[in-house]
Amino acid sequence: MSVRLDATSSLSGREVLRRGLQVSPELVQGVWITLLLAVLAAGGRVVVPMAVQQTVDTVVLGDAGAGRLGLLLGGAAVALVITGICSALVNVRLFRSSEAGLARLRVTAFRHVHDLSALTQGTERRGSLVSRVTSDVDTISLFVQWGGIMLLVSVLQIVAATVLMAAWSWQLTLVVWATFVPLVLILRPAQLRVSAAYARVRQSMGAMLGAISEAVVGAETVRAYGVEQRTQRRIDGAIHDWRQAQVTAQNRVATVFSSGVLVANGVLAVVVVVGTLLGIGGGLSAGRLLAFLFLVQLFTGPVQMATEILNELQNALAGWRRVLGVIDTPVEIADPDGGGRGTARGAARVELDGVEFAYPDGPTVLHDVHLDVPATTKVAVVGATGSGKTTLAKLVTRLVDPAAGRVLLDGADLRDLSLAALRERVVLVPQEGFLFDGTLADNVAYGARGADPGDLGRVFDELGLTDWLATLPDGLGTEVGQRGERLSAGERQLVALARAHLAGADLLVLDEATSAVDPATEVRIARAMSELTAGRTTITIAHRLSTAEAADLVVVVDAGRVVQVGPHAELVAQAGPYAAMHDAWLAQTS
Repeated sequence: MSVRLDATSSLSGREVLRRGLQVSPELVQGVWITLLLAVLAAGGRVVVPMAVQQTVDTVVLGDAGAGRLGLLLGGAAVALVITGICSALVNVRLFRSSEAGLARLRVTAFRHVHDLSALTQGTERRGSLVSRVTSDVDTISLFVQWGGIMLLVSVLQIVAATVLMAAWSWQLTLVVWATFVPLVLILRPAQLRVSAAYARVRQSMGAMLGAISEAVVGAETVRAYGVEQRTQRRIDGAIHDWRQAQVTAQNRVATVFSSGVLVANGVLAVVVVVGTLLGIGGGLSAGRLLAFLFLVQLFTGPVQMATEILNELQNALAGWRRVLGVIDTPVEIADPDGGGRGTARGAARVELDGVEFAYPDGPTVLHDVHLDVPATTKVAVVGATGSGKTTLAKLVTRLVDPAAGRVLLDGADLRDLSLAALRERVVLVPQEGFLFDGTLADNVAYGARGADPGDLGRVFDELGLTDWLATLPDGLGTEVGQRGERLSAGERQLVALARAHLAGADLLVLDEATSAVDPATEVRIARAMSELTAGRTTITIAHRLSTAEAADLVVVVDAGRVVQVGPHAELVAQAGPYAAMHDAWLAQTS
């Protein structure tokens, strides 16, 4: 039974960080060295207030001369240079570790997407699925490489400023912290609201990308039916939803940021008043009061920046949840425990033993199917649309697993075989063979590792396609374009057949193409099919009864049940569904 792709992970912020670091351990490699450098960088930021205090109290208002002033300035300059070097090293180390960790995250997510079944992938739009591996990871990258640095340095800066403030005036230090306590209490519920807002931003972003990519891929259909305005309204709606979600999130962040600015300005005013009173009473020197104001700036700056960091953090957590939602979605079609086993190569025998299957949230579409396909047999599966023919093909190639019963290859349950061994022996050729942007040679060799030009030439020769290959402008080097758009539908079918032949599978499952092709291409396809299926077990989902006539065995599927099995001549002679279909087909073609 298929599962749905998780829309987003339900983990809390802390759990997301913990789980994210499990997936991308490179993010924290060498973290202790980075922390040490960050401590030095943060500590260096209090050098200026200390130099100001000493200059005012000992030089301006004291008896020290120019020599002490030069010493103070020189020491401050050296400390600032060291601080700058440490800050640069922190940035470099964080960038390196973050890029390594996020690259691992992208690879893991992309790999997991491919491990998921086509049914699970189909529970979400392709564009939205792609956004999880691209734009959602980009939001994490932005926070880790900018917000992460700021967060790390800001926390250490607050600690350093607090320690020095307490050494100079514990009374003013208490004033500063007491003024900021209400803001800290407000930030927690604000963080939850911002987090929810950015979760909606990431979801609406995925929906928008899905709508746009769908319109781009289906541009010909949109133009052919004149539905540009309707399509534009759908895209406009998706963009509007994303905009509204983004505005809502930014409004919440702006509210928190304004609160931080108001509190920071209030702190400065309170410190000036209280510090002046302490100075008048003799408890605080002018130099310390002036330096304290510098420290307050060092303290309040990170606190105000915290709202912007909060912005990026919540955006990153929302993106991280969506990526983890992919990674944590269970894989249905996987190797058995221990990796599974292989089987001996050679013409394959296929059996379906009491197989039943149902799609997610749907009724059972296959009922108690029993079928035995001997080795080297050419089988044609026929039936009305929706009868279950294509589902049979998916089961035999283990794109899905049965809800009940077993599918056997040479007596072995497909679920006990390693996927690598299964893919070597069983190949599915769909109706529309997908072609990748590249050369003809690249596409034919896609299913076979280590294929050289000689192997490719042999494939075209054996399939009788050398005359067609000679008509192409660059032969094997001909660029096919995205999705093979530079080739006709029939030519794409020829490439798919050549790819399957080069793969050298023992069992071929062919979903017969229904598109009309020109007579010359149809002859080439028929000739290539004859060569491709020779000596192999072949199961063809037949959309033309002429294919069934040429098969060794015809399997008739009706409403999810196998109702007839036998040679064409035998089934035509019987009163039954196949004879009725054949008579109707003859009436249409005559």
